[in-house]
This record gives sequence, C-alpha cells and structure tokens, in this order.
Amino acid sequence: MAADRLKIVVFGAFNAGKSSFIQALDPETRHIEAKTDGGTTTIAFDFGRIQLHGRRVYLFGTPGQERFEFVRRIIARDMDGAIIVVDATAEIDEMTLRLFEWLSEQRVPVAIVLNKCDMKNAAPERFRGRLGDTMLHAVSAKQGKGVHEAVSAFVASIVAP
Repeated sequence: MAADRLKIVVFGAFNAGKSSFIQALDPETRHIEAKTDGGTTTIAFDFGRIQLHGRRVYLFGTPGQERFEFVRRIIARDMDGAIIVVDATAEIDEMTLRLFEWLSEQRVPVAIVLNKCDMKNAAPERFRGRLGDTMLHAVSAKQGKGVHEAVSAFVASIVAP
C-alpha cells in the first residue's frame, strides 16, 4: 500500500451493480462496455477516482461474466482492498461465493456491498453470516444511497493503524 493512495477492486456477479456503484462515487468514471439485448455491460473494467481519509482511492470495477475471470485476476494484482457488490434482490450466487473464497485466500481486506436495497424485493438480512464476519453495507447504487458511507468506512478500516 502506497502512503498516499489505495487500489480498491470492485468485484461481483453480472448485473450486481458494480458500474453504478463506481459511478455513484465518481461521476467522471471511465468504463469499457458493449451493447447487449438488455442494454450495456462492462467487458473490461470501470475506473473511478475519489479522495478519502487523506488518500487518493483508485476504484477498478471488474466484469461480472464468468468468461472474464482472467481480466479479474489481472486487475486484482497489487490491490489494497476488495469490494464485492451483491444483488440484495437475489439469492447469493456461486460466483460471489467463489470470489469471496478467493479474496479471503489472498488475505486482502474485503467489504460486501449489498446493492439494490431500495427495491421492494430486497432482503439484505439473508446475507448475514453467509460471508464470514466481513463488513456488510446496504446501499442503493442507482440512488447513491449509502455508497459514500460504505466506501469511507471500508477505507478507514484499511488505513487505520
């Protein structure tokens, strides 16, 4: 970890809200996407920058499709922390469980962001205890609710002496 900057990588399954999460933090975010039948999807990565707790925080969002595992591994190199964005309207998926297990093996600080908590069918309580004692944050990335607070708390936990 550099004294004045952090690399935080944002992981999650397809359609969990990773791009929206980063865009809520940095409206100037950059991303590489492709058109799909349902709209657009990230195919390489998102990139955003914010300033928190006296540090420049660089946010790298990874693609959620299984076939981009190699991209996630490349982006993850030298990360100082990881955020897993989870769709709180759906059951926990195998990809999220595998990501959590892999990140735990990497011994990198991890936070779980339960996204879409503003939706009627959201059930963030179903995730408690499913991912160890990891920090859990309920947010709405599209609305921007809780996003800054979640990242601020996570960064504070990383930089605390």
